[in-house]
Amino acid sequence: MKRPLSGRKALVTGGTRGIGRAIAQRLRDAGAKVTVTGTRPGSKAPIGCAYAAADFGDDAAAEAFAAWAGRQGFGILVNNAGVNKISPFADIDAGDYDRIQRVNLRAPFLLCRALLPGMAKRRWGRVVNVTSVFGVVSREGRGAYSASKFGLDGLTASLAAEAARDGVLVNSLAPGFVDTDMTRRILGAAGVQKLVARIPIGRLARPAEIAALAYWLCSPDNTYASGQTFLIDGGFTRV
Repeated sequence: MKRPLSGRKALVTGGTRGIGRAIAQRLRDAGAKVTVTGTRPGSKAPIGCAYAAADFGDDAAAEAFAAWAGRQGFGILVNNAGVNKISPFADIDAGDYDRIQRVNLRAPFLLCRALLPGMAKRRWGRVVNVTSVFGVVSREGRGAYSASKFGLDGLTASLAAEAARDGVLVNSLAPGFVDTDMTRRILGAAGVQKLVARIPIGRLARPAEIAALAYWLCSPDNTYASGQTFLIDGGFTRV
């Protein structure tokens, strides 16, 4: 039996752990030939996926990687790699701010720009930009991160308006709080417990739950959704 994404090539950035890893595995299981990125040479991809090192915090390295990616024939792009640092607005370090924008916003721009011509030529493509609930709402201490994620959602809207005529559908996927190493590192045990009390479902999301929605957006079942922000947050932004 032919799998839904057989013959498709997919690039998932930040795909060695957490949400990105789960998305890569879901696309792989659907038959896609998946390449994931990580920051360290020699890191391990999920079984059955290829690996490419990419330092999106370095402008020249990010541009070189995007140029390479544009020659690989990827029809699916999931911009998942991201960094975050919580800080009171007046204390945001300019260097930290710039790095967050480079990784979370500039790198997706470079990859979208590099891959779009090939997708348009083939008359088929799917782009999922992983944003955040903090690209829809925000809270204290999230100035640099929200700036990057609101910006990425704006990039999604603009690209979707331009690319749909060529068969390329572009959407934002905005997870809430997911049970990943980064979430627990940033919030700590007490912070996670306090947060869960504010989520109507009463728990953190599982990476596989985010991956299921990402897969649908990339799958043949999605024929008309484009330019949208798909929140998956357990009801967090509705209370």
